[in-house]
Parts: sequence; C-alpha cells; structure tokens
Amino acid sequence: MDFTFTPSQDELAARVGAFAAERIAPYRREQDRGGTYRPGLFPDMAAADLFALRIPEEYGGLGLDAVSAGIALERLAAADLSVCFPVLNAALIGGVLADNGDPEQRAAWLPPIARGDAVVALALTEPDHGTDAAGIRMEARPDGDGWLLTGEKTSIMIAAHATHGLVFARTGGEGARGISAFYVALDDARVHREQLTDLGCRAGGRGRIVLDGLRVGPRDLVGEPGGGFAAVMRGFGVSRALIALMAVAVGDAALEEAYAHAARRTAFGRPLGQFQSVSFPLVEHTTLLHAARLVAYEALCRADRGEDPRIPSNMAKWWAPKAAVEATHQALLTMGHLGWSEDGPIAQRLRDVIGLQLADGTAAATKLTVARLVLGKEYAP
Repeated sequence: MDFTFTPSQDELAARVGAFAAERIAPYRREQDRGGTYRPGLFPDMAAADLFALRIPEEYGGLGLDAVSAGIALERLAAADLSVCFPVLNAALIGGVLADNGDPEQRAAWLPPIARGDAVVALALTEPDHGTDAAGIRMEARPDGDGWLLTGEKTSIMIAAHATHGLVFARTGGEGARGISAFYVALDDARVHREQLTDLGCRAGGRGRIVLDGLRVGPRDLVGEPGGGFAAVMRGFGVSRALIALMAVAVGDAALEEAYAHAARRTAFGRPLGQFQSVSFPLVEHTTLLHAARLVAYEALCRADRGEDPRIPSNMAKWWAPKAAVEATHQALLTMGHLGWSEDGPIAQRLRDVIGLQLADGTAAATKLTVARLVLGKEYAP
C-alpha cells in the first residue's frame, strides 16, 4: 500500500499552497467580516486553474483525478474554508455534466466552468426537503417542448455568487425517479435570490433561490428525464470525501496554531507543551484527523480506480467534520482568550467548520448510506 503522492501531485500541492498563502489567507478575516468574497477572487482562482481541476482536458480543463482535487481543496481549506465551495461545485457539477451531457452540451457548458466564467451552484435542497432530497417538490410543468420551473431552493452554497445552477425539479411521479436535472443561467428576471445570515463561512453566500416560472428547454435537461437524482448521488461519492478533506485541513490548521502557542507560551515557569493536560489532547486530535484523512483518500483512490467509493466516502463524511470541530474546539481551549477572540486565528475556523457537519449530507444521512451498503436495504434503517 503506497501512501505517497506522485511528483505531479506534490507539485500541485506546492502550487496551490503558495497561491493560498498569497491570495487567499490574507483576506480570510476581511471576507468573513464583510460577508462576501473580495473583488477579483474568482479571476484569481480561475488563473490558478482551480475551477478546471476535474473538467476534462478536451473542454479546457486539467482532467485531474479525484485524489488531486482533494489535495488542492486541502490547501485551500487550510487558508480559508469559505473559498472552497466554488471549487468544490465546479468539480462536482462539472463531473455530473461531463458524465450525463451529450457532446454538444458538454462543449457549451464545460469550458466556461473551467475558465471561471460560469460559477456554478447545486440547487437541490428545499425548505421541507434536505436529507430527504428524493422528496423535493419543485415543479417542472410541461410547456411546449420544455418546462416551467417553479419553487424554492434553500441552503444553497454560493447562491449569492453563482451565475449558473444545476437545478433539480420534479418532472414525473413520486420518488427519486421523478426528478430531473436542468443546467440553467441564474441571471433571469424570474430567478430571485436572498443571502442567508450564517454562523460561519459567511463569505460563501449561502442562500435561497426562488424560481417563478423559469422556462427551460430540452437542451437544458441534463441526461434523461428522471435521471437527475441518480446523477448527483453518484457525484456525492467523490464530493463527500472532498468535504471530509476540507474539514481535516481546517482542524489541522487550528491544531498547528495550538502547537505553536503551546511552544511559545509559558505558565508556572514552563512551556505549556510540557504539561500533559495541554499536549496529550492535541496529540489525540491530531491522530483522529490523520486517520480521517486516510479514509477520505481511500475513497478518492477507489473512485480513481473505477471502484465504488461510497462506503469510505460516507464514513469520512460523518467522521471528519466531527473530528475537525472537536480538534478546533480543543485548539481554542488551548489558546485561551486568544482562541476565544475573533481577532485570533481560531474562532472563525470553529464557526466555519461546523457547517461541514451539514453540507452534502448530515452524519445521520451518511451513516444510513453506509448501513444500507453493508447490511443491504432490507436489513438497514
């Protein structure tokens, strides 16, 4: 079993790490306080090829594997978790479009995503349907050769920033097979948005998107009618592992601050790190994060080999955010008033990483997925 990255992956890690240190980290606090991304962020990220990571090369992307996307997102999350969401969405939605669009659709949709001209949001969750995503009610009413989309999506990351959305609506009967996916521009007068006020990741622009009879045509349909839900569920097999790595990166960054503090701060005439009550909890959390990281990369390796990544991916998705929240909390306690202060390096990270316990599926939802895969649906909840 090889736990090393390839030379090209090491180069990617160094390149994205340097970009994050120069163009992301210095603006983390400013973006959090302003509740939006800084001007010029998207062009900077596009120039660094961050939207192109998983887009096939023939459509202007880098065509990188899932492990490489995880490496890039780790480096970004360590600098500022909130900037990861447009990159994550480009990878997830770009993959759905590449796998389900026809050649003409791929040629129209994918190059703008790779260039950063199209900033994409995943519009699945509704006010009454979050974990129960197969029960969504947004209506796609037949209209000539197309449909009229009416309804509300909520808790949509980068809703305030997105130019396009992968929107899921009901074209058929009840259940998952009645749901279709549409790739639509969000600059229409029949699209209304509202940014939500959040505990963390405030720059990420999570919000509501209300469609009031938005017309979509047959060329906006992704794949076959009724195939939308299955398409995005397949994508979650990779994206949940990517989110796990984002969480691990936040926890590791917080612990790094705590270790540095324990080395330089003294109490009772000794460095804090010499007290077992300080150093041992940090080591425990470092161990748990390290293990969660390995499970996440196992999932991505399986996906790259063409194997089913869902068991390790869902394991990592419920475990890594929990471990990261607890590690970041311990870092805050280690740093005392410096950790508690919003002027310090920890408080924002704790607020931000809590959101990953909800994103792309709660712990209950991901544990349910694992239970059904291990036991079989007839024997699982």
